[in-house]
Amino acid sequence: MIYADNAATTKMSDAAIEAMCACMKENYGNPSSLYGVGQKAKEALESARDEVIKAIGADNFREIIFTSGGSEADNQAIRTAAEIGRKAGKMHIISTAFEHHAVLHTLKRLEKEGFEVTLLDVHENGLIRPEEVDAAIREDTCLVTIMYANNEIGTIQPIREIGAICRAKNVLFHTDAVQAVGHIPVNVKEDNIDMLSASAHKFHGPKGSGFLYVRKGIPITNLIEGGAQERGKRAGTENVPGIVATAVALKDAIEKMDQNAEITKAKRDRLIAGLKEIPHSAINGDEDRRLPGNVNFCFEGIEGESLLLLLDDKGIQASSGSACTSGSLDPSHVLLAIGRVHDVAHGSLRLSINEEITDEEVEYVIKSVKEVVEYLRSFSPIWRDLVAGRKKFIL
Repeated sequence: MIYADNAATTKMSDAAIEAMCACMKENYGNPSSLYGVGQKAKEALESARDEVIKAIGADNFREIIFTSGGSEADNQAIRTAAEIGRKAGKMHIISTAFEHHAVLHTLKRLEKEGFEVTLLDVHENGLIRPEEVDAAIREDTCLVTIMYANNEIGTIQPIREIGAICRAKNVLFHTDAVQAVGHIPVNVKEDNIDMLSASAHKFHGPKGSGFLYVRKGIPITNLIEGGAQERGKRAGTENVPGIVATAVALKDAIEKMDQNAEITKAKRDRLIAGLKEIPHSAINGDEDRRLPGNVNFCFEGIEGESLLLLLDDKGIQASSGSACTSGSLDPSHVLLAIGRVHDVAHGSLRLSINEEITDEEVEYVIKSVKEVVEYLRSFSPIWRDLVAGRKKFIL
């Protein structure tokens, strides 16, 4: 089997599994308890928090809240900024049309509560332009929320520049960094980030564990009430084994980041070059300013679902879009946002690899995709119309 869907989830690292199991055996106490085993658990919890602080360039332990993952962290960050804005009479939020649904659905809910949301257009290369963010900010803007790297097409946004604009205009800036943390350098101070969301299972940690960074001094709005955990900002007994494994996985990812990125980029670029040889295909998103392991293509005249099923038969695990919408027959909102028409967006393929894929496996993937695309086109009525000239090629 060739696993090429790391953007959906990664395999837990051996180090993270070992740390998690050891914690469940030895530090099983409730970290809110005053007796010995509880205090051991608290020490493990705070040690993990220190590792996360160092990994993203934060200042102190008060800036990190452990959550169940990226979606919860996104919700809490956006709700926090909205509440601050509501109290100040500022009810305008800026985001983009290709954010993760954890962001977009939260913004939809806020619109029902009276907020106005501006979704910036995404350019064909999958990038947001800082000057357009600048132009969209108004006197009543309370938040700009823009993802660090897109979960489908892998494009890395100019976060530092956008953050600087928001800081200069005294507007809170949040970034969904779920796909970025552990894969590319992220520093909340240098990047002018006020709030950041991350999820462990994207960097070889466990599912169900993540964190929210909130810059010191920003009053946090609670999503979950009930206890004094996480300094009263996120009630519920902490998932200490998951948090410990998160910190171990993140530390390991940061230490190996440069080496792994160099290896992965070379294999990514070979995949891109090979898939470009398929007629009437196109890469989605900027070819250079993208995550090390992301390859996203559209192939005209086929359906993405069929492509995935046939690749699965060949032992290749891939995706046609984000994991959260993989059961949907609608084309990806990300591809529509960068200007792909419905017919083309339906024929998409996302391969998200890491450093473990071999050169031989890369060549096998290229060969297999070529074979499957040719096979699907051989009985596609859309492809026949295109070849016969009854329809015009788009790609």
